[in-house]
Parts: sequence; structure tokens; C-alpha cells
Amino acid sequence: MSSDILAKVATAPPPQDPPRAPAAPRIVPLPRAGQWTAAVLVLALLAFAAQSVVRNDAFQWDVVADYFTTASVLRGLWLTLWLTAVVMVLGFALGTLLAMGRLSANPVLRAVSWGYVWFFRSMPILVQLLFWFNIGALYPQLFGVRTVNLLGPVTIAVIGLTLHEAAYAAEVVRGGILSVGRGQTEAAQSLGLGRWRRLRRIVLPQAMRSIVPPAGNMLIGTLKGTSIVSVIAVQDLLYSVQLVYHRTYQVIPLLMVATIWYVVVTSVLGVGQHYVERHYARGSERAR
Repeated sequence: MSSDILAKVATAPPPQDPPRAPAAPRIVPLPRAGQWTAAVLVLALLAFAAQSVVRNDAFQWDVVADYFTTASVLRGLWLTLWLTAVVMVLGFALGTLLAMGRLSANPVLRAVSWGYVWFFRSMPILVQLLFWFNIGALYPQLFGVRTVNLLGPVTIAVIGLTLHEAAYAAEVVRGGILSVGRGQTEAAQSLGLGRWRRLRRIVLPQAMRSIVPPAGNMLIGTLKGTSIVSVIAVQDLLYSVQLVYHRTYQVIPLLMVATIWYVVVTSVLGVGQHYVERHYARGSERAR
């Protein structure tokens, strides 16, 4: 009996593997000939433009190199950077007060803040600068001092640009504060935090996520916008190169000097804005 069983086991067919699942179909992307053609055309146009700029003798790149780091240009660059920093600090300080006024429960503060923002956003910055430059026609003396001696070109530039930037900064700050959920403020109130402490510790840190991107754009815009102060003889970067090409008649290369410096500084500010945004976006999906 045992021999019959062993014989059957020995002659039994080997066990078969379970059937395999059919292979998944291979996904073949659709050909995108139009996109690649457009990309090649764009690269060709960029190469042509770069070649024309580099090989065009009218740019006088040797002159650009000679004047790029001269003392007068660097002094103008320093004044531009200083003016940008002062205007942004003062503008956002005043703009924050205006934003608080617009969000206040006091109707007088709301009306005054709204009127300020409406007025200074409606008036072109060039008109403001020219108005302040000629303020002596309205008030020959201020505080017992002649207005001409009290308000120099740089002071007028700071005043005009600050009043202009504060109107826009007020809306940026107000929008950032309104982006914070009301539940955050209510939770802080339930903990017994005062109004200013709620604003400083709870609201503003969260509002910075919405404030930083437009504030960075304002910073870059202010840097470039300071070039308008050249109309009132403030020796910023643009006015410095203008003084040179009025003497040498090398207009294009001197304008290229100013252009390259503006590009360099705005690029550095753009990198800084990226890292500041990433800092305040920690813990959110945008930080990933």
C-alpha cells in the first residue's frame, strides 16, 4: 500500500505557479512638437538678441567698464540705497499707523486714514515731489527759518517718497491683518491678552505671510522709483550718470552703467525676499 502511494506521488505532475497578472500598459506621452518648436524659436531669438547686444559697438562696453565703479557712480548708488531704506522704514511705520486707523472702531480715525490713502494714491509721485520742491512759494518760512534753507533736495525727496509709500504700505498692512482668521483674535482675547499684545504676538506674525510678498515688490519698486528724484537735482545713481554723460556725451554706455547696477541690486533684493517669505511661511504648504 505504501509503495502504491509513493509511486503516485513520484508520478504526480509538479505544482504550477499561480497565473500572473497582466502587465500594466505603458503610457506613451503625446508628442508636443508645437511646444518644442516654440522653445527653439525663443532660444534662437534670445541668442540673437544677446549677440546683437554684445557685438554692437554703440554700447561701448569698454566705457561701461571704465565708469562702472567710479567714485561718482558709487556715491550715487549709495544715496539710492540709503534713500530706499529710509523711505521704506518710514513709509511702513506711517502705513502701519494708517492701517490701524482704517481698522479702528473710531469713525474719525477711519475717515482720516481713508482720506490720506485716497489722496496720496491719487496724486502722481512726480507732482508730489515738484509740489514739495516749490513749497517755499506757499510758506516762505517754517519755524522761523527760510523754507529754502530748511528743506533741501534730499529732505524733500524723503518727505515726498515717504508720504507716497505710506499710502500703499497702509493697504498692504491692512490686507495682511484682514487675512488672519478672526478665531485667532478671539482665542487671544479669551486668554486675556491686551489689544496691542494681541496685535504684536498673534496677528502680525501670521499677517507677515501676506505682507512680505507685496512689501518686497514695494521695496524693489521704491529702489527703481528713487530715480525720479533726479528731477529735483538729488544726486542719486541716475543723476550721477547723467552728470557724466552731459559732459562726455556718452549717453548709452552711462545709461547701461545705471541699468546694470539696478539689475544687480534688485536681483539681490529678490533673493532676500525669497528667504524672508520662506521664513514666515514655515509650517504652511507654501514652505515646502
